[in-house]
Amino acid sequence: MNTAIELFDGAQQWLFEMIVQPLLFNLELSGFIEDAYDGTMWLLIGLLQITLIVVVFGTLQRLRPVEPVVDRQQIRIDILYTLIHRLGLFRLVLFFSIQPVWDLLFGQASLHGFSTFHVDQLWPGVTDIAWVSLIMYILIFDLVDYFYHRAQHRFAWFWSLHAVHHSQRQMTMWSDNRNHLLDSFLRSMVFVLVAKLIGVPPGQFVLIVVLTQLIESYSHANIRMSFGKIGERLLVSPKFHRYHHSIEYNESTAGPARGHNFAVLFPVWDILFGTARYNTDYAKTGIHDQEPEAGSRDYGRSFLSQQWLGLKRMLGSKTAGF
Repeated sequence: MNTAIELFDGAQQWLFEMIVQPLLFNLELSGFIEDAYDGTMWLLIGLLQITLIVVVFGTLQRLRPVEPVVDRQQIRIDILYTLIHRLGLFRLVLFFSIQPVWDLLFGQASLHGFSTFHVDQLWPGVTDIAWVSLIMYILIFDLVDYFYHRAQHRFAWFWSLHAVHHSQRQMTMWSDNRNHLLDSFLRSMVFVLVAKLIGVPPGQFVLIVVLTQLIESYSHANIRMSFGKIGERLLVSPKFHRYHHSIEYNESTAGPARGHNFAVLFPVWDILFGTARYNTDYAKTGIHDQEPEAGSRDYGRSFLSQQWLGLKRMLGSKTAGF
């Protein structure tokens, strides 16, 4: 483990000193050296993630596909989304927007006597053990993610953005990052806020993000694979999550009590709150109104059109669920 960390640190240092730092000096942006070093870390993590996705998940998709790929142009769009989110481009925006805002607000709050709650101090000697606190943080974030996801389907304006994600008719290992950029921005704001409120150390926050992203890439993959009766209730599988993307009306729209299988990592939240659905087939994916008999609604065939149409839907939607 220590050897792997040392190799990663060495690679980050080399990439930063040989490429990133000289580029910043040439562009007269040396004031951003510290942020750029963090950005180099996310770039390297993204490259490793993409390598794992291609080698492992890609092999499984070829060996056990749910369906043949017939629309490769849309797969290429999903790859673009993945590159934006995983190679640090989106993270760079967060560095200069969300992080400074929350740092300022929490700094002002501390001046007025507000202190954050540190989950790892709940039971000194137990919850401050690294692996124990990591599990606790992951469970908290996953619960927040579950309710955030429910909200995306509950409110019409929110669904208008989230529909970009559900509009993919050919789900693959690249589909997880197919999101409206505003939707991704809002989700990042929530999770940075939660991280600060419960005192997540930076190193563990990075690990949580990486683990969550990899599991999400797998759960969206075009893989005919489940974890068995018990395993399906412990971790979200491609079969479990695929039903959430079903083109059936109740799975692909906004409104109260609609939709199933919202969990991102652990199905326990769907089980506890009555939204789990098992014993399903590998559903066809998409949004009901993409079907010809429902109007063949256009959600965009290009990255820019998907982003633009998402904004138009949001501005034209109701602000409350229906």
